[in-house]
Amino acid sequence: MEIEFWWLLALPLFFALGWLAARIDIKQVVHESRALPRSYLNGLNFLLNEQQDKAIDAFIEAVKIDPHTIELHFALGSLFRRRGETDRAIRMHQNLVDREDLSEEQRLQALGELGQDFLKAGLLDRAEAVFVKLRGTRLNDVALRYLLEIYQQEKDWAKAIAAARALPDHESVLWRTEVANFHCELAAAALADSRLDEARSQVDEALAINPRCVRASLILGDLLAAQGQDEAALEAWKKVDNQNPVYLALVAERVMEAYQRLGRIEQGHVLQRAWLERHPSLDLLDEVFHWELESRGARAAYDLVREELRRNPTLLGLDKLLEAALISAPADQRGDIELVKQLIHGHTRKVARYRCDACGFKARQFHWRCPACGGWETYPPKRTEEFDLAP
Repeated sequence: MEIEFWWLLALPLFFALGWLAARIDIKQVVHESRALPRSYLNGLNFLLNEQQDKAIDAFIEAVKIDPHTIELHFALGSLFRRRGETDRAIRMHQNLVDREDLSEEQRLQALGELGQDFLKAGLLDRAEAVFVKLRGTRLNDVALRYLLEIYQQEKDWAKAIAAARALPDHESVLWRTEVANFHCELAAAALADSRLDEARSQVDEALAINPRCVRASLILGDLLAAQGQDEAALEAWKKVDNQNPVYLALVAERVMEAYQRLGRIEQGHVLQRAWLERHPSLDLLDEVFHWELESRGARAAYDLVREELRRNPTLLGLDKLLEAALISAPADQRGDIELVKQLIHGHTRKVARYRCDACGFKARQFHWRCPACGGWETYPPKRTEEFDLAP
C-alpha cells in the first residue's frame, strides 16, 4: 500500500513536468517560426507549387533579410542551376565555399554543388578540379561518378577507366559494358594510327572485362584484316553471331570483303543468307541485297527481297524490291516504277532511323554511345520500323 501511495503522489508531478516541457517546446517552435522571414515561407510555398521564378524572388528577399541563413543559399543555388542560370548558381555556391563559419560537412556539400554548377555550365576543367578535391571524403563515390561523366565528355578514356574501376560497384554488368567500350575507344584510336600492338592489347583488355563485347570483336577483326590475316579476321567477326546477332549488320560488309579477297564469295553469300534467315534485319538485308545485285544480277536480288518481304513486310524492304525491279524492268514501265519508288522512299526516310533503347533518341547514324542519354550499347543497329513491327 505504501508503494501505491507514493505513486499517487508522483503522478501529478510527472504530469506537471510533461506539461511544462510541452510548453517550452511550443514556445521554441513559435519563436523559431516568428524568427523566419516571411519571404522564406512564401518561397517554400511557391516551391511546393512548382513556381520556381517566384520562389527564387522570395528566397533572394529572405537572404537579404537574413544573410547568414546557409540553407537558403543552398536552395537558391540549386534553383538557379535547374533554371540554367549557372553563373548565379556558381556565385552562390562559391560564396558558401569561401565562408569561414561553415562546418566541414557544409563545406563539402557546397563544393559538391559548385562542381555540379561547373559541369552544367560546360566548364569541365573546373568541375574536374572540384570533384578531385572531394576524393577521399564522404562524397568520394559521388565525385567519382561525376568524374566518370567528365572524362567521357573529354574522351579521356584512360582516366575514365581508372574512375570506373575505383567505384564500389565496378564489377557490375553496367560497368563491365562501359569499361570495355573505353578500351575499345583506345583500341580504335590506336588502330587508326597504325599502333597495332597497342590496339591488340586494348582489345584483349575489353574482351577480358566483357567477353560479349561485340565492338571488341569488330575491332579485332579489323586489326587482323589490316595485318593480312583474313581467315583469323573472319573468325573474330563470326563471334558476333553468338555475342549479339543484332549487330551482324555491322560485320556483313567486312565479312564479304574478306571472302572476296580469299576468292570464296559464294561461301560468304551462303553465310549471310543464313544470318538473314535466322536474324531478320533491314540493315543486313541491305548488305545482302547489294552483294546479290552485284554478283548475281537484278533478278536474283529481286527474288531475295521478295522472299524477305513475305516473311517481314516493311517499307524499307519494299523500297529495295522496287530498286531491283526498276533495273530489270522494260523501258516503258520504268517511269511508273520510278514514281512509286520515289513515293515509298519519301516514307522510308521517316522510319529509316536508329533508336536508343534507354531514352528513345532517334538518329540516322548508328552510335555506340547514345548522343542523348550517354548510354553505351543502348543504340542497336535496328531501324525504328523494325521496332514498330516487333511483337
